[in-house]
Amino acid sequence: MEQIQSKTAQGRVADAPSGHWVYRALPRPLWPFAQLARWDRPIGWWLLLWPCWWSAALAAVAYARPGDPLATLLPDPWHLALFFVGAVAMRGAGCTYNDIVDAGIDARVERTRSRPLPSGQIGRKGAWAFLLAQALVGLAVLLQFDGFAVLLGFCSLAVVAIYPFMKRITNWPQLVLGLAFSWGALMGWAAAFADLDAPALLLYAGSVFWVIGYDTIYAHQDKEDDALVGVRSTARLFGDSTKSWLIGLYAGALILFAAAFSAAEAPMPALAGLLAAGVPMARQIATLDIDDPDQCLRLFKSNGMVGWMIFVGLLASGFWVALKPLV
Repeated sequence: MEQIQSKTAQGRVADAPSGHWVYRALPRPLWPFAQLARWDRPIGWWLLLWPCWWSAALAAVAYARPGDPLATLLPDPWHLALFFVGAVAMRGAGCTYNDIVDAGIDARVERTRSRPLPSGQIGRKGAWAFLLAQALVGLAVLLQFDGFAVLLGFCSLAVVAIYPFMKRITNWPQLVLGLAFSWGALMGWAAAFADLDAPALLLYAGSVFWVIGYDTIYAHQDKEDDALVGVRSTARLFGDSTKSWLIGLYAGALILFAAAFSAAEAPMPALAGLLAAGVPMARQIATLDIDDPDQCLRLFKSNGMVGWMIFVGLLASGFWVALKPLV
């Protein structure tokens, strides 16, 4: 408790990293806003970004044939940049909204009671204004796409809006998070084709399984406090059977990803990327200690590498097709 109070006094959050650029680059009065948006914890927007980039890269190599020019086999750099900015903005907006809704709960959980809202560093009006500013950035990004993608993006807001309340009424809030965090798997394909086809839907379903898995690991950090305040989660639901559930969830994710790649006729390196991604996923299951919060956080963060491996595999597929006639 003394450590938490000390960090709060310094303008920090108990579970925030030390030495991050946020605390070096931003004036102290802006620290609480950066913490609301989780700018000091980039793993969140990376995990939101990966389905977007996977989908854009899969769309680029879908139905490719040897001899196709490389420029058409790689995802549109402009789309990748838009998804990056959008992921940072919307992840920040989502975290801010979640903190507004959960301020009362966060005040009763050791890891979160020093966050800006429950600790009083930011008022609710300031938090709502910051949420609106981030949402406007996300809107500006979304409007760069065509009408179909814009409409699809707006549809995601319904899932985002209900997510913070799910932990109060269901043991499966991670499923709703998966529906929200995986939306980019639809967006990248929609941005390329102005349509949704089987590859995008399969990629989306696989990403939902993946999100449920990694967020279950994350939720094990707070399971004791969650039990005291009545917050539900798959971590509490699965309990000692978590590893068995993770085997099913991660295997299901990889199978659905493979089915998406097959439906899109993606070249062989895409599957190689999936096999590589299976290694850190298997390691998470093998080494997981659900009673070690620090390890749970490390394993959760290792999913950033899973995202890279799948994305690089899809990028390699574009080069493989373009260079195949030359081999």
